[in-house]
Amino acid sequence: MTADSQNLPARETREQIKTVAVEAARQAGTILEDYAHKGFRVEHKDALNLVTDADTHSEQAIVEAIGRTFPDHEILAEERGRAGGRAPFKWIIDPLDGTTNFAHGFPAYAVSIGVEYRGQVIFGVVFDPTRRELFVGELGGGATLNGRPIHVSRAAVLTKALLVTGFAYDIHTTRCNLDHFANFAVRAQGMRRMGAAALDLCYVACGRFDGFWELKLNPWDTAAGSLMVTEAGGRMSDSKGGAFSIYAPELIASNGLVHDQMVEVLNLPSV
Repeated sequence: MTADSQNLPARETREQIKTVAVEAARQAGTILEDYAHKGFRVEHKDALNLVTDADTHSEQAIVEAIGRTFPDHEILAEERGRAGGRAPFKWIIDPLDGTTNFAHGFPAYAVSIGVEYRGQVIFGVVFDPTRRELFVGELGGGATLNGRPIHVSRAAVLTKALLVTGFAYDIHTTRCNLDHFANFAVRAQGMRRMGAAALDLCYVACGRFDGFWELKLNPWDTAAGSLMVTEAGGRMSDSKGGAFSIYAPELIASNGLVHDQMVEVLNLPSV
């Protein structure tokens, strides 16, 4: 199915959105790298959830870039929340996905920008400034990494799959994902935990990971990356294998081939 057949905005509008989103993501990435080199201030939202001045300045730059071209578009951003707009577009922004990594100097973080049109994500960009990797996904138009098409992996069984997951900030008060991690660890070829969901999804899309699951995510974590997965030939679902929504906290992302196996493991009885 082509993008034009899906009741999407005019091609000119889509091209404008792509231009603004890519330029904003690159600008925000430059801001993050500037802070990484010169230093930054860390504040605590709670015991484990951090925010830095790099987050806020990155987000401000993205919001301003959007406002210059699309002043009537709605914005949902991690740090400032939701802002008005009467057009049927919503920009969903994570100015620094992987803040804890960033705060510790661990180079696994990214800028994530997704764009919804009438409730459906139609465009996504994820920019990793440390590797200069730009992931772009367009509904009906495929997904790319630095301009080259990407596709999910071909691993067909969990014993040959490299999986990735994440843990919520409340892990100190609930086992949450630990039982699932143990169940997958003895069934998969390997397990990783990077701490940046947008990159986890992009890595599934380009075949570096075969599957990803997590239980407590937000729309800004998944809006752009989930489109990357589906446009690269992968599959998204909730934890039961049902329909995926960026507004639901649980997800499974995979190459499609190991998806049902992941659903089965994720729904094993707790021990």
